[in-house]
Amino acid sequence: MEFTSIELLQRRHFEKIGASYRAQYGDYYSRAYRRRFINEPLCEGLDVSAKRVLEAMCGNGQTTEFLLSKGARVTGLDFAPEQIESFKTRWPNCDASCASIFDTRLESSSFDAVVVVGGLHHLQPRVVDAVHEIHRILTSGGVFCFAEPYKGSLPDSIRTQWYKRDSMFAANEAAIDLATLREQCASRFLFQTERYLGGIAYLLVLNSMVCRIPPRWKRHYAPWVLKLEALTTPLNARWNSCFVVCQWQKR
Repeated sequence: MEFTSIELLQRRHFEKIGASYRAQYGDYYSRAYRRRFINEPLCEGLDVSAKRVLEAMCGNGQTTEFLLSKGARVTGLDFAPEQIESFKTRWPNCDASCASIFDTRLESSSFDAVVVVGGLHHLQPRVVDAVHEIHRILTSGGVFCFAEPYKGSLPDSIRTQWYKRDSMFAANEAAIDLATLREQCASRFLFQTERYLGGIAYLLVLNSMVCRIPPRWKRHYAPWVLKLEALTTPLNARWNSCFVVCQWQKR
């Protein structure tokens, strides 16, 4: 498979941080964070039971367990062969496809839902190209669900400066410009829900690797920080949140 320059950049970057990434984002507390504060809002109000759901940019399938628990028929898509092999090993009853999000080689109108968690901001400056491809493979009325850091919040202003100084991030990583993306996709999607989330536990539990926190420390503070995030979630707004969760329906 021929990679785009963006994908080559991201592949080299992940090869450098892959072992640490799996250790930091695959532990019990990170999984608990994703389920409560990402996966549940991501699929809120959706019935995916027996529906064909594509987990795009899936890696080794961090959202798969949740989707399967909801009865979905999951297919994983990732451009990296090693990630797809890992996905197949973890989820042998799921389909898997090794292809680019820009050219999935999947049939048009073949999925009832497409889910992306934290993948779009790795595609700068071609985020809209990926969303157009997602639109193509969705059935009429199908739903695109995504969770991403977004441009314009207070956390993003801090994150932008951090990205410039920290070698942990690839050169093209940047929060998505949600307002511009909506404008570019207005003829293709109905924008159903938009929820702003992410506070202290997003930083210290889910993104412990970015904060350089050893994984073994999490068990001492994560339970309390997760409870604090649950208490403060009603205070989340566009200006003070770390990420956005959206559901867009194909027109």
